Amino acid sequence: MGTAPIVKIALSGYYGFDNSGDEAVLQSILFALQEQGQAQGIQIEPIVLSANPAKTTEMYGVKAYHRMKPGSLLRALRESDGLISGGGSLLQDATGSKTIPYYLAVLKIAQWLGKPTFIYSQGIGPVSRPMFFGWIRSVFKRCAFVSVRDTESADLLGQMRLPRERITVVPDPVMGLPLRDCGVGVPEGGTPQASEVRTIGVSVRFWNEDRSELEALARSLQELLAARTDVQLRFLPFHLPSDEVASQFVIDRLGDHKNRAEMVRGITHPQDMLAQVAACHLLIGMRLHSLIYAASQFVPMVGISYDPKIDQFLHRLGMKAEASTARFDASAFTQEALGLLDDREQWAASSRAAIEQLKAQAQLPAQRIISFYKRK
Repeated sequence: MGTAPIVKIALSGYYGFDNSGDEAVLQSILFALQEQGQAQGIQIEPIVLSANPAKTTEMYGVKAYHRMKPGSLLRALRESDGLISGGGSLLQDATGSKTIPYYLAVLKIAQWLGKPTFIYSQGIGPVSRPMFFGWIRSVFKRCAFVSVRDTESADLLGQMRLPRERITVVPDPVMGLPLRDCGVGVPEGGTPQASEVRTIGVSVRFWNEDRSELEALARSLQELLAARTDVQLRFLPFHLPSDEVASQFVIDRLGDHKNRAEMVRGITHPQDMLAQVAACHLLIGMRLHSLIYAASQFVPMVGISYDPKIDQFLHRLGMKAEASTARFDASAFTQEALGLLDDREQWAASSRAAIEQLKAQAQLPAQRIISFYKRK
């Protein structure tokens, strides 16, 4: 029996920035490619474009090149047999006008070099500059496979006149991330260890300039802690170091209850953060991937929306954001959290079918990409 053919695939995304959510995207894609490659008899050798290649190599055991050094980027693409762009919210101009041109340029260079290109479960938008519409359409038309993580992204690509039949809607790749045994937390699909203390995970970020949403959340958490003496808050910063500062901002406003809040510092590996979320009884989250982590581990969640992607994910579970950065009723938020805290098992049972379906669908892009090389 011969050895499995080797396919080298470059991966482009927001990797190497100490953002736990985007690192989870990367690890999810790596796991899915490995699993589907083994199933179809192909050995995948990833080449990751990273802001910190040494750290990426150390964390995942893969070859990595610097994403912003032209020589390194070209070397990675020339070495590869194709390029995956994604996942995450790469093609949006809310964070600046340079983001979309960068990710499209990486795709375009790969296409110039004759490499197959694949869009892997991306969240598209918001795109407020119409000049980007034609650029995105032009590059995506030359991709071998295009998948997005929600129907809203597909609709936006439709507005850009990319044929709808070219677009596959799949879940965020992190829905397929398995919890491996790393000495923290609980097995996948399990429940936190029985104890008198109930742990509520909290993932926050800065958004409003006046910090009004965090002030409102602090008031809500004070109400919650006053109502339940068996609750401990565990703040989980997903993007370092800024989320640690945002977490401390909320903790400092908990008044007499401040001693019932702790912060988990310095977590960058997705498995470590996933285990922390799995050990919670409830998750309050502003970060999209904190909510996805919670769903994947059957942990009830209360979402705070700052971006349509939060609402889009919750809608897939039949839920809605209980608050947003523009609208935050602290008392209503507290009541929702208390209700979910008491009905954890009921929530998990009623959500299980939808969650399992999303987990299975999360494998589809890797499956299609491996099949592309299997046919060659």
